[in-house]
Amino acid sequence: MLPRLARLLPASLSLLLPLSASAASAADDPALAYFRDLAETRNFTLGRPVSPRLTPDGKHAIFLRSAPRDPTLKLYELDLAAQQERELLTPAQLLGGAEETLSPEEKARRERMRQSLKGFTAFQMSADGVRLLVTLSGKLYLVARATLKVTELPGSGWIDPRFSPDGRFVAAAGPDRELHVIELATNTARTITSGATATLSHGTAEFVAQEEMSRPRGFWWSPDSQALIVQETDESQVEVRWIADPLHPEQAPTKFFYPRAGTPNARVRLLVVDRAGRIPTVRVRWDEAAFPYLAGVTWSKNATPTLLVQNRPQTEQRLLALNPDTGATEELLRETDAAWLNLDDNSAGSSGDRRPPLWLADGESFLWTTESRGAWQVELRDAAGKLVREITPVTFGYQGLVGLDEEVGAVFVRGGPDPREAQLWRFPLQGDESAPGQGLALSETRGRHQATYAPIARLFLRTTDLFDGTWRTDVVSADDARVVATLPSVAQPLPGLPTTVLTRTQADPAFDAAITRPRVFEAAKKYPVILSVYAGPTSKRVVADARSFLTDQWMADQGYVVVRLDGRGTPGRGRDWERIIKGNFIDIALADQIAGLQALARQHPELDLTRVGVSGWSFGGYFAAMATIRRPDIFQAAVIGAPVVTWENYDTHYTERYLGLPQTAPEAYRVSNVTTYAAQASRPLLLIHGLTDDNVYFQHTLQLADALYLAGKPYELLPMLGTHMVSDPLVRMRQQQRIMEFLGRVLQPTATR
Repeated sequence: MLPRLARLLPASLSLLLPLSASAASAADDPALAYFRDLAETRNFTLGRPVSPRLTPDGKHAIFLRSAPRDPTLKLYELDLAAQQERELLTPAQLLGGAEETLSPEEKARRERMRQSLKGFTAFQMSADGVRLLVTLSGKLYLVARATLKVTELPGSGWIDPRFSPDGRFVAAAGPDRELHVIELATNTARTITSGATATLSHGTAEFVAQEEMSRPRGFWWSPDSQALIVQETDESQVEVRWIADPLHPEQAPTKFFYPRAGTPNARVRLLVVDRAGRIPTVRVRWDEAAFPYLAGVTWSKNATPTLLVQNRPQTEQRLLALNPDTGATEELLRETDAAWLNLDDNSAGSSGDRRPPLWLADGESFLWTTESRGAWQVELRDAAGKLVREITPVTFGYQGLVGLDEEVGAVFVRGGPDPREAQLWRFPLQGDESAPGQGLALSETRGRHQATYAPIARLFLRTTDLFDGTWRTDVVSADDARVVATLPSVAQPLPGLPTTVLTRTQADPAFDAAITRPRVFEAAKKYPVILSVYAGPTSKRVVADARSFLTDQWMADQGYVVVRLDGRGTPGRGRDWERIIKGNFIDIALADQIAGLQALARQHPELDLTRVGVSGWSFGGYFAAMATIRRPDIFQAAVIGAPVVTWENYDTHYTERYLGLPQTAPEAYRVSNVTTYAAQASRPLLLIHGLTDDNVYFQHTLQLADALYLAGKPYELLPMLGTHMVSDPLVRMRQQQRIMEFLGRVLQPTATR
């Protein structure tokens, strides 16, 4: 192995050298000062209320918030009537002068949830709203809201702690890989599962559930607080990967179970465990061999527990009703799709549970979401799974389920006809069985609106993020749309709006596009183009959110036009639009991005398509590599961030959904593999990757670098001392400096001399 790595070094040295004199400090360069502000404020989002929740009586809002330039979250309360804020607890009160510490398991869990903030990154509220639960450095703390008395609960190293519905207990997964229950009255902990080993665990979700299914949880309380459904995970057949910290070679590597495409997954089972241990544990039974993926679990009051399971190709799924006394399951409904079935990730609640099925109070029917008619819809089904009626029409543009108010017969959703926006809508719960009811828009200003709903208080917690830069979280009356209170934000205001214009290409098919020009723009001038790209499934890049374009503006102000395009394969335009990429990640995506660029250049002559660079991260990094290697006539340079290079080395649930298994679809993997085309490379390439990335392993960039080296092709490599996320402000700023220096050398050679 050493000789192969040694061959990589000569091509890597160029970006390991100090920055050139042109890369001035932020103090000397207004452009760098602007980006430093972006990095230190997280695009001016630090200081906003985070994870707000209303108390059951609707009189207070509990939320987390940091300072404008400090990612450490503290716990706050707002009295809605008095509009008075109270600080409840800070990490410093618990740690004193000590630093927060995280276990490897908690670090990995946060990476899966894309959580890079510090302090109290989450909190739990008891059902009566009297007590709050926070975690810090693996320890649990109970906060009495009335007195602010803080009680430290026993043990440490806890993962995913949660109150029981009656508020008398807390369940959490422990460092011993077992599930525990803490009785709050006596402050004592009891282990309720047994048999854990180095490869068998209880109470936590496996890697692909956390990373790809939006299911971070591995246990679920019964409504009466007497039992729990507990995940048992057997990883004995899963491949092991080791990640070492190269900055600390004295430390042992960290072990990860990582199921790459075509290899065994973790085996997931479910147990029904009595909280007090008085009743024997029941094993849940379903056809695990045919449906190995556990996508969701619900256990609602007055309703049967349900499981959503998928087959490995993700072409069939079943919603199963569970008898918790016997462990037997019965099919409520099944769905199939010749390409693949998406999970409704947009309806994952703030608590981490997937929303559909959302049972009505009497347990006689439930809301379900489906793409079976060609686009996402909400349905009402009876307790046996039979369709009662469609709630939203197939043409609506559903993006997520917000809530349900049975008293007034209303279903609240996000969506609308423009996929670049997300408006709040209300649809009738009951109505004509032959057609969906008429929807009523509850918002209309251009932007991204989202909300949670508290039916008892009849209040929305509504967050508004508009294209004009306006951002706020309001408590809104569902009866008359009156703003009851506004949650206080201390975030710094935007220093100015980006110049971004949202448009659509004048072509067939038409693509959503965003164009960001320099603030000092000369209409008669030709500008080099940076394609800021993702171009893959699950992510839409052209959205009506001003803050998402601040980095684009920073790049544009250095003499570029920055373009984003959403071609086929991206979400928001219906089933057929997305599934056309089945079996091939690159050909249609690449053709669409080029067609979109060419269509925009016809509409906007300032775009100089003889000078185009492409920059992306993760799937976007993969696309940037493929685009520049395969189409050097269009793309003159690529910034390739954390790319998936060989898809057989990415995880099962994501990769096999689109490409199938490598054993049965080898051509899909060959045509989608960057190294297949490495010998064709003829344009400058900048490879960037975190050495400790446990999602897209550094292996991918090394494979591309090695293929390029053996083909005699130059490249530049910037290794990062981090993971898949880049959150440290200085690291982010230096990375962007290198990116712009690299693009400038290629696209503006005279300007960088």
